[in-house]
Amino acid sequence: MNLASTEISGDFTSLVEHESHANLMACLQCQKCTSGCPVAAMADVKPHEIVRMVQFGQRNELLASKMLWQCTSCQTCATRCPQKVSVAAINDGLRRLSVQAKSPSKSAVPAFNSIFMNAVRKRGRMNEAGLMASFKLRTMRLFEDMGKLPMMLWKGKMPLWQAAAPGREEREKMFDRATEVKGGKQ
Repeated sequence: MNLASTEISGDFTSLVEHESHANLMACLQCQKCTSGCPVAAMADVKPHEIVRMVQFGQRNELLASKMLWQCTSCQTCATRCPQKVSVAAINDGLRRLSVQAKSPSKSAVPAFNSIFMNAVRKRGRMNEAGLMASFKLRTMRLFEDMGKLPMMLWKGKMPLWQAAAPGREEREKMFDRATEVKGGKQ
């Protein structure tokens, strides 16, 4: 007998399965994903727990989890899983849902990703000084590592200005196509 995800936990599981293209109901809770995960030891939610939490419809807890952003998408979970359930793919789907829902994240990764992708879209390359200034202002971590700045400037690791790369129109079209493929989600 094959159970559909809607028979157990309803709409949230179906939504995550749609976003991730993963079969959540195939998970046996054997914990092989967790035992091989390089970030599981420091995670607030373990990989096998993510699958179970989705099945139980614990949307808010998951979307605010740090593990969504700590996952390196190394695919060790899918490689070790006897059912080929990819927690990395599930995390990717949950990340998109978290950004759409504007869920409060305990991680600074969503802010960094947003700033980085916006800079690439507009300038075609990253200006480290601009990235760090924007990141510090958005996360309010203004003086957390200011002691490193003088040495980075002195060694030329953080140039204060860089010209934009050519081809902005093409980049804009590429980003627009990617947004269309994702169904209008950013």
